[in-house]
Amino acid sequence: MCLAVPAKIISCLSEEKAMVDMGGIQKEISIKLLDNLKIGDYVLVHAGFALTKINEKEALETLKILGDLSI
Repeated sequence: MCLAVPAKIISCLSEEKAMVDMGGIQKEISIKLLDNLKIGDYVLVHAGFALTKINEKEALETLKILGDLSI
């Protein structure tokens, strides 16, 4: 099973790399699959790649659900 996690872009490092915040964890990811991303945008990240841009409401709801899971 694969899982893509919402992340907020906090800085653009180059045309192909960005630093994101994933619920308090900061990570460098590839953004080369998407165009026109900017600081503050939310993306779904899987295996270090931003796959698609999502809206803030959807991202925050998903992060809350993931945070509520107790495994």
